Amino acid sequence: MTRVALKDELLDAQLLRAIGASPYGGSDVGECLAAARRVRGTDFDRWYREWSTAAERVLTLAQQAADAGHTETARLAYLRASSYFRTAGVMLMGAPLDPRLVEAYARQTEMFRCAAALMLPAAEIVEIPFEHTTLPGYFLRPAAEQRTRATVVLTGGYDGTAEELYLANGAAALARGYNVMAFDGPGQGAALIERGLVMRADWENVITPVLDYALARPDVDPSRVALIGLSLGAHLAPRAASAEHRLAACIADCGAYDLYAAFLERVPGPLARPFASGRPWARNAVAKLLRFLADKPTAGWALRRGLLVHGVDGPLDFVDALREFTLAGRAANITCPTWVCDAEGDDISASAPQLVDAMTCEKTYVHFTAAEGAGDHCEQGARALYHARSFAWLDDVLHPDSGSD
Repeated sequence: MTRVALKDELLDAQLLRAIGASPYGGSDVGECLAAARRVRGTDFDRWYREWSTAAERVLTLAQQAADAGHTETARLAYLRASSYFRTAGVMLMGAPLDPRLVEAYARQTEMFRCAAALMLPAAEIVEIPFEHTTLPGYFLRPAAEQRTRATVVLTGGYDGTAEELYLANGAAALARGYNVMAFDGPGQGAALIERGLVMRADWENVITPVLDYALARPDVDPSRVALIGLSLGAHLAPRAASAEHRLAACIADCGAYDLYAAFLERVPGPLARPFASGRPWARNAVAKLLRFLADKPTAGWALRRGLLVHGVDGPLDFVDALREFTLAGRAANITCPTWVCDAEGDDISASAPQLVDAMTCEKTYVHFTAAEGAGDHCEQGARALYHARSFAWLDDVLHPDSGSD
């Protein structure tokens, strides 16, 4: 994995995640390094304070620029402030909700919407009808002219937000002529933090109402809609495509085939099989290990995050919930052209080749390497390279430069 500036692997990866947004206006490298280097060890309180301070400093710049009529400076500063507020809060994910996480995510949304209002054309804030409520999101167009265009729908992962999806994929898609729909699904961003919607495996039942909304718009070409999944979204997107056949293409970055199987691979050998078969002694032993892990600052972060995102009470409940997150028996039902990638140093995407092998549709598999600077989870340090390859494929499938008035 790429090491940037911090000794702790997880915090350094979060630093790289923030820096990785820089090509699209979501960060400045020096600002990120300055904030991260003021954190000592795995002090999450200090992490929150330093990144919040960085966000507030950039927000002051944004407001001064906006007041002076310097629109582009203000837009970019609001984007960076949004990114830094999200980075401040992300390490506090866990149940019960930390008020600082709620505040950080609210501020990242507020800052993004300030930036969105200054985009040309301005991004639309949308509410997508979903079951008994709505899902928050954004619809963005690459130009002001009213015409029907190819569209990408962006879906994220465990700790991402719709606002971060703009930086991760949205800006790159707009630059290539696509409409962009980014949203928070159950278990994500504002849908989780503000509305209490927890993660679910049946993402086809999430994407269907999102597509219903998008396809009802006169500026969306119904024959040219792609779904792009990031991180956990790279599991959720193929799951959705296995049942929602109105999609014209699907991208999974980085694709995970079976989350429960991936967990079992991390269980000590003598425990794995009896745990999987439900032996009480093995479940008790694993539960003890997980409770011990949950108390570790960074080693237990993914587990604490999982309890919040899935809305479960204990570690075993979280693990049991993962049983539903498998593409076995479903990947073969994907009918649209699908592009799947993994990264050399990313354990999360190690099962991507299984997904590719299980699909019978037109498919493309790309392996990113550390030698090219793209060996981290979701190619965090090489998003421009990732976009060059993934959009070259998608452009050939959807032809975003064609459209109708």
